[in-house]
Amino acid sequence: MQPPSRVAKSFGKAVREYRLQKGMSQQVLADKCGLDISYVGQIERGLRNPTLGVIHAVAKVLMVKASDLLKKANL
Repeated sequence: MQPPSRVAKSFGKAVREYRLQKGMSQQVLADKCGLDISYVGQIERGLRNPTLGVIHAVAKVLMVKASDLLKKANL
């Protein structure tokens, strides 16, 4: 089992990669998800563990399945 900090960093890296592939800024992602930009930045840096609801919202805005987001993070 991976330590929680490694899981958060892997997930954050996956979010960032998908966001950049879509040509989207953190601000746009945050706005479309109804989140604060600082929270999105903290997710991407692995400083936050988002809830399932947030994972779902982020995946929807990035136009990927939540399961694909988790797979990209090797989770």
